Amino acid sequence: MSLSLVRPVLVSAVLFMAITGLAYPLAATGLATALFPRQSAGSLVRHGDTVVGSSVIGQDFHAPRYFHPRPSATGDVPYNAAASGASNLGPTSAKLRDTVRERAAAFRKENDLADDAPVPVDAVTASGSGLDPDISLANAHAQAARVAAGRHMPLNDIDALIDRLALGRQLGVLGEPRVNVLTLNLALDSAPIRTLP
Repeated sequence: MSLSLVRPVLVSAVLFMAITGLAYPLAATGLATALFPRQSAGSLVRHGDTVVGSSVIGQDFHAPRYFHPRPSATGDVPYNAAASGASNLGPTSAKLRDTVRERAAAFRKENDLADDAPVPVDAVTASGSGLDPDISLANAHAQAARVAAGRHMPLNDIDALIDRLALGRQLGVLGEPRVNVLTLNLALDSAPIRTLP
């Protein structure tokens, strides 16, 4: 094989590696950092000087005094960003049906709801990524009485906080109104304490 045939192939390979493997990623990173500095740094949430999480990745809260996130589908370690993904169980799956039934019963029990009380769908199903940081307003309000009791605070204060931190639909039309669980729980920890008598 002659050098005149190999040389253009090698030059084009090196050129395209430099453009697509070096120049484009550097330009995209620089542009993202300039236009969206907070998001390009991971949308980190700080409490004082300490990073406590990211506003785009859920966290697993268990204590009764905190709002709980929707279920995670990331396996044994909830909200593990390295294992992001859905359960891949379809609507006809008996396993999914049983899991949802168990989650609904657990949600009703922990929130002291009647056995036949409706449960918000996001309280019993995981998101497509398994990392969703938000819950629906219905889910938050269904948990409000438990959180109020756990903090010895008036229920009206908890409901008002949910409504104040509520996020609307994206671009005004996409999705449903929601609230970020980490933001809500941090606001609870920072709120002036007005306890019940």
